[in-house]
Amino acid sequence: MTRFIPARRRFLGGALALGSTVLLPALPARAATPVRLQLSWLHSVQFGGSYIALDQGYWAEEDLDVSLLPGGPNAPVEPPVVAGTALVGISAADYTAAAVGQGAPFKIIGVAMQKNPFAIASLPGNPVETPADLPGKRIGMALANMPVLEALCGINGIDVSEIEVVPTQYDAAPLVQGQVDCLLCWATDLPVAMEIRGVGNVVMLLADHGYAVHSQTYIATEDSLAARRKELVALMKGEIRGWTDYHADPGAAAALTMRMFPDAGLDPQVQALQAERQVPLMFSELTDANGFGWFTEETVAANVETLARLGKPVGPELWDRSILEELRG
Repeated sequence: MTRFIPARRRFLGGALALGSTVLLPALPARAATPVRLQLSWLHSVQFGGSYIALDQGYWAEEDLDVSLLPGGPNAPVEPPVVAGTALVGISAADYTAAAVGQGAPFKIIGVAMQKNPFAIASLPGNPVETPADLPGKRIGMALANMPVLEALCGINGIDVSEIEVVPTQYDAAPLVQGQVDCLLCWATDLPVAMEIRGVGNVVMLLADHGYAVHSQTYIATEDSLAARRKELVALMKGEIRGWTDYHADPGAAAALTMRMFPDAGLDPQVQALQAERQVPLMFSELTDANGFGWFTEETVAANVETLARLGKPVGPELWDRSILEELRG
């Protein structure tokens, strides 16, 4: 296929040639590189920065064609990343540590949530504001999360046997109905659902009391860091731009989520409040100074200590900041 392009005016032997036409071959369009990002859960504003990056064309500008793969109870993050069907996965340091303990070749290349979202929610009439308030209380939680409660108690010198653990489904009803005194949950979901329903609540973030486990982390394999580094840099560049926009206007991120996933059964009020509640978890003085996703030797050391309490020992080499450093320049 050819196209006609008028030649520029040019001097030829001192004479000015005007209106010349030359026949040139058409330049082939550069194909974007397909890349998959495996999310850790079903679509919601939890991943709002990624939706912005896609919607605003930030990845397209980097010549990437990014597909966002939803996670969920039947879609674990780690297998597609190990298999190479997803370049990057959204995970958490405890899950990644467990996988590495079984031989998975992962590196954490960025940290979205600077503070872990695990929290203890209670009612204002019987609040849990510090770990010292837990003894004598009935806490509703999944038994699979006992290591989390034990780690929190160990860090704060609390005897976990003085807390009555009540196995519950992941629902606010047991707390609202008085069956338990508090719930172990994420700060961005059950407390948000209660507030939307007009139920006031008190939220104690575990991260404010020594529980340091990076969450919503970006994981890639060691092979990808070597062989697909250019794509990793481009993916993280778009991701950082998307989350920077999210920080500036979380409400717009919630509205975009509703537009992108109108059939996901999402509640617009819940999405808007969740978007706000995520901001202090994902942005801090550290990210203000260094950029979204940043981590330091000190934050890694705190994670290593907490992960050891969770029975998932790893070393600081699990974290690799080289992609972020390259982007920061």
